[in-house]
Amino acid sequence: MEDKKRKKQKEKETARDRAPGERHPAPQLMAASMGTGEAASVRDIFSSMQYGPAPETPSIAQAWLSAHGRSLGHFVDGKWLKPEGRLTYTTKNPATGESLATTLQGEDEDVETAVQAARKAFESWSQLPCHIRARYLYSVARTVQKHQRLLSVLESLDNGKPIRESRDCDVPLVVRHFYHHAGWAQLRDIEMRDWKPLGVVAAIVPWNFPLMLLTWKICPALAMGNTVVLKPATYTRLTALLLAEICAEAGLPPGVFNVVTGTGAFGSRLAMHPGVDKVAFTGSTEVGRTLRRATAGTGKKLSLELGGKSPFLVFDSADLDSAVEGLVDAIWFNQGQVCSAGSRLLVQESVTSDLIDRLKQRMGRLRLGDSLDKAVDMGALVDESQQKTITEFVEEARAEGAEVFQPSDPLPRKGLFYPPTLITGVNSTSRCVREEIFGPVLVAMSFRTPKEAIELANNTPYGLAASVWTENLPLALEVALSLKAGTVWVNGHNMFDAAAGFGGYKESGFGRDGGKEGLYEYVRPAWEDPHHPNPGDVNYKTFAASYGAQLPPVPSQKEVSQAMIRVQEAEIPSVDRTYKLYYAGAQKRPDAMYSRPICNPSGKVVAYVADGNRKDVRNAVEAAHKAAPGWGKRAAHNRAQIVYYMAENLELRREEMAQRLSALMGMPVPEALREVDASIQRLFLWGAYCDKYGGTVQETLLYGATVLIREPLGVVAIACPDESPLLGFVSLFAPAIVRGNAVVVIPSEKYPLPALDFYQVFDTSDLPGGVVNILTGARDHLTKYLVEHQDVQAMWYFGSEQGSKFVEWSSAENVKRTWVNYGATRDWADLHQGAGEEFLYHATQCKNIWIPMGEIFAN
Repeated sequence: MEDKKRKKQKEKETARDRAPGERHPAPQLMAASMGTGEAASVRDIFSSMQYGPAPETPSIAQAWLSAHGRSLGHFVDGKWLKPEGRLTYTTKNPATGESLATTLQGEDEDVETAVQAARKAFESWSQLPCHIRARYLYSVARTVQKHQRLLSVLESLDNGKPIRESRDCDVPLVVRHFYHHAGWAQLRDIEMRDWKPLGVVAAIVPWNFPLMLLTWKICPALAMGNTVVLKPATYTRLTALLLAEICAEAGLPPGVFNVVTGTGAFGSRLAMHPGVDKVAFTGSTEVGRTLRRATAGTGKKLSLELGGKSPFLVFDSADLDSAVEGLVDAIWFNQGQVCSAGSRLLVQESVTSDLIDRLKQRMGRLRLGDSLDKAVDMGALVDESQQKTITEFVEEARAEGAEVFQPSDPLPRKGLFYPPTLITGVNSTSRCVREEIFGPVLVAMSFRTPKEAIELANNTPYGLAASVWTENLPLALEVALSLKAGTVWVNGHNMFDAAAGFGGYKESGFGRDGGKEGLYEYVRPAWEDPHHPNPGDVNYKTFAASYGAQLPPVPSQKEVSQAMIRVQEAEIPSVDRTYKLYYAGAQKRPDAMYSRPICNPSGKVVAYVADGNRKDVRNAVEAAHKAAPGWGKRAAHNRAQIVYYMAENLELRREEMAQRLSALMGMPVPEALREVDASIQRLFLWGAYCDKYGGTVQETLLYGATVLIREPLGVVAIACPDESPLLGFVSLFAPAIVRGNAVVVIPSEKYPLPALDFYQVFDTSDLPGGVVNILTGARDHLTKYLVEHQDVQAMWYFGSEQGSKFVEWSSAENVKRTWVNYGATRDWADLHQGAGEEFLYHATQCKNIWIPMGEIFAN
């Protein structure tokens, strides 16, 4: 009788715990897990803490594939497209090796068809009222929710990640992004009224989050009025094609969202199509460099979310058990195949031994297995090549003398599995510490002080993400602000939300996915027409490399305008003024000791200025690098006072500056006075923004605060245009420095004197030495060495089409941000063209700091 009661109770408990539609684990498997010949009771399971499999049925996903004959084409213009004669690629389940379906290897004709469909759809989609676009995106969100389980299962089959992750993380974030950006679509004409859509967006995404990452691209693009052609990764194409079909079911107009499949080279051809206005890429840093070079000089907007080697900092004030669980999320989430994976563990020396012991014990409890098993912690790697790469990294570390710890549990006999791995006994120069492994491998090092921790954390070319673990909030915030990373989590890791932008610093790329900050990647200023430059071929090795290629005239070959003054009724020559370079707060003679003539419209030489070279570039960048940290940490009010002081001192020289402009450019004095007055007003405008663009608190789903901070880039190099030589100079250097950057400026090559007359304004305005540095000479020659300099974080170039192409191509070396004009001019007196929000966007980079709460109420 007692046995019958227990049996009925057990049936009730298992029925209650089972979600609708889930299959019950086979009793014999449950029994096997207990090592007995009969089914285990709930009491037995809780006593032993052993679990049997809890498999998710793949039947519905398999049925969808079968409905398409397990042969999928492109999805273009709202329908399936299967051109004849195409090669195919077979997608396999990494956990089992099972073939799922074949997809097409696209060709140039397919790119043309998709881009033309998107271009045609853009004409109507971009003109829809905001509310209508919002309704479409809202409908997609609703429809995705209806097929949420199907998407989750197909994602796990296709990628190999555990169903718990695709079900509980990936697909809910997809839904969240569509809902969130339906709101931005509704608000576009209010919140983004000074911007307009770009046109056709080419989105290229990787295989680690095939569905989630594509949503990060297409949602803001569609919300702002663009249309999209997506190229998913070679290994993982299925959920992208399913989503395209779901969007069509939701009523999204044909051609608004298109999916084409193919190789990596096929993706490059899509990016280079002349009908594409923007390329949004997530992937490796090397491929990002290739795309930057390929799109250089084309006028295409580019955003890159690239690799990372994210630090996971644990201080002795941390809750160590929480930190261990955080590490599980940081590095073994998605088998470590995460760009923001916390793959560098930095632990304070006093707790290193304790934390490592706890971590090893926790690693022994991680379960590896079939991606559709809901009780599995880690699934299979995506491909054999990935497994081989990870193995090579680990074995190289072992050969160098590092200690490699892996749990002793055997791996599943079938599938591409790799055990959770911990490497200790390494130094900061070890390859496993420096390079992204992109697998379930954690590398651990220790530190003594918070300053050392920050130095170690920032000692990397990457800057995608980081996490800080401590119960000391002032320490957490100070460290978070000091880390050079786009996202910093406090006592957590790998938390994402549509309302908070995600993206990197340094070689982790530029641009943001999510939040309002992510919208700017898919718009251009409302006044600006699309760029269609034609720079032709540029020899990147020889471009502007020769110093003195434009030789100054031999003295006396041109008439020199001699300045005279009247003293006691007699005219005498004025004291000659020598124009030098300006860096580190002082005037400096040029390294080469050459001068170049500056002529007025009649051809007379009105002055000689220093002719700078690469050594002068090095000196100026060093000065800017030293000044940038202190300047960036100054109170915004203090920076504002200095900029206002500049306006005051410029006004004291108002007549002098106007006379100089008039004589130099041959313009009437009243017109010159207007440019001086506009420059004074421009300084006031940017001074006003010193303490009004610092950031906000994001409206994420986190129980806590997600704080957006707009940080300075660091050292910004600026090549100024020839038009409006004073106003253009002020309009470019001022927004950069008010946001905390230090700058190296090349003033107008033809008319540099107004900028050189600014030396005295800087010297009398309490500007710290090195914040503004000025180099005169050949614009492109100086630009070449500035854009190639590893310690310049951004390059703004207003010059020729060829120079713009060279800047974008050369910037790929350290993935620095660029802003170029492709040879086009702008009206610097216009408040939109010469002082719009565009300047603040280019002068800052966004960091989101996630700060959870949880002492009083349950999270």
